[in-house]
Amino acid sequence: MRDPGLQPERTRLAWRRTTLACTVAAVLGAKSALAGGSGPARVAGCAVCLLLWLGFLLVAHHRIRALASAVRPSALAPRHATTAALCTVALAVCATVLVT
Repeated sequence: MRDPGLQPERTRLAWRRTTLACTVAAVLGAKSALAGGSGPARVAGCAVCLLLWLGFLLVAHHRIRALASAVRPSALAPRHATTAALCTVALAVCATVLVT
């Protein structure tokens, strides 16, 4: 018999892993951008990375709480899924631009 508690737990852990990866990308992007000086373009790039990271963090926190509190969690809303995907891709692009 399948344990219904395992899938939400794995999904919650995956959200935490992805949040950690986004945090590392944002920190490394900001660190490398500010290492060469703090011009207006570099500071703006860091601010964009921070806003993207905060957007993803908000969606991830909402989903983690939903998975932890409900007996049977509801499906992820399409707008939340789209926001998380866009923030992740944009953060990766932003961090890559700041590093190179």
